[in-house]
Amino acid sequence: MKTPLIALLYAALSLGANQAFAQDISPDLRGALLEMREGNMRKLKIQTEPQAAVLTTFTNPLGEVLSLADSNGKIRVVNFWATWCFPCREEMPTLDALQKQLGGDDFEVLTIATGFNNLDGIQRFLTQAEVTALPILLDPDSSLGAEFGAVGLPLTVILNREGQEIARLTGGAEWDSESALNILNALLLQE
Repeated sequence: MKTPLIALLYAALSLGANQAFAQDISPDLRGALLEMREGNMRKLKIQTEPQAAVLTTFTNPLGEVLSLADSNGKIRVVNFWATWCFPCREEMPTLDALQKQLGGDDFEVLTIATGFNNLDGIQRFLTQAEVTALPILLDPDSSLGAEFGAVGLPLTVILNREGQEIARLTGGAEWDSESALNILNALLLQE
């Protein structure tokens, strides 16, 4: 990362950007995040203000109902995908690597199979892609995906600690790239 970019990021943080995601995204922080986008991360759209939390539920393979509103104070990368989606197949290992690198008490990657995807097909897809750290989550009627406006796959949304959307990227990306890691680490600095 370039030295002026680091200075801009820390200036944004010291000027109160640590409260920015609770209300508005500070212009300085947003600008720093936009500057960090390189390669296919240039497609990442940073919101000017957090979007309302989505309340539509989804399930796990056991049928337990889950909600993104239960953010537990984590930054989340939520990826909508399907077994038939070729760009999803290319992107999934990078999401797995991201979860392995940053996953923990403060951060998690959630991959949600939207639309018709049978469990055997999902497990086969993940095995073939050598994905081991991501959960199997289901949106079989595409209601959650529709609420996020997922008209094409993959769609990846970044949620703040309050479960509000702060960024989105349509199409495949390298989520374990230096650019993605810089952006996500900057968001993790937010208190």
